[in-house]
Amino acid sequence: MVAPVYPSIPHLPGSRCAEDRTVPPGVARRCVDPGGAVAGAEVIVQEKLDGSCVAVARRDGELVALGREGRPCAESGNEARRWFAAWVASERARFEPLVREGEVLAGEWLALVHGTRYALDHEPFVPFDLFVDRKRVPVDVLTARLAGAGLEMPRVVHRGAPIAIADAVAKLGRGLHGAIDPPEGLVYRVELRFDVLHVAKWVRPSKVDGSLLPENSGAPALYHWRPPP
Repeated sequence: MVAPVYPSIPHLPGSRCAEDRTVPPGVARRCVDPGGAVAGAEVIVQEKLDGSCVAVARRDGELVALGREGRPCAESGNEARRWFAAWVASERARFEPLVREGEVLAGEWLALVHGTRYALDHEPFVPFDLFVDRKRVPVDVLTARLAGAGLEMPRVVHRGAPIAIADAVAKLGRGLHGAIDPPEGLVYRVELRFDVLHVAKWVRPSKVDGSLLPENSGAPALYHWRPPP
């Protein structure tokens, strides 16, 4: 049985599809209401990117590229995921010091346009979470691990006290990663020293998943990145 390597992030109230997997009201307050702040905790809001959730894991000493569901990208029927596997293999020297035995580095693979086009100023893999002993590490720990690797994390919209979604959306504006279309949304993280207490997302209500994929648009696929011939 294949085990997922990245858990689905629940929604904040008002997010598209929030009725399916919404965080409890108390957790939402910790994210968006200064009156609900956890003593000593910090709220970090990042832009939510629109691509394919993938991961680089180390198992039995070997680096392997995986989809969020845990299947090897090299065996995927999705061409862009196979590209990710090949890209990770080509960048092995860079990933060797980043991902240790048993760890999982998850991120967004933006090679194929899904529903948001970007004028990217960085590589198509954007790491957003590192799991050590199956536990998500804080943003600063991941930032330190990635230092010097040349990989861009999701850019920070806000850091500090809880912030209302409307205020965070205003800060996000047209996006921080060169979004040509309206940005997909936000990811809220509530962190207390070395612990990640909560992670929740807000997705723009008008967002349509995969609207620019050929099977939905009827048009040819669009790409932010393609492997060299």
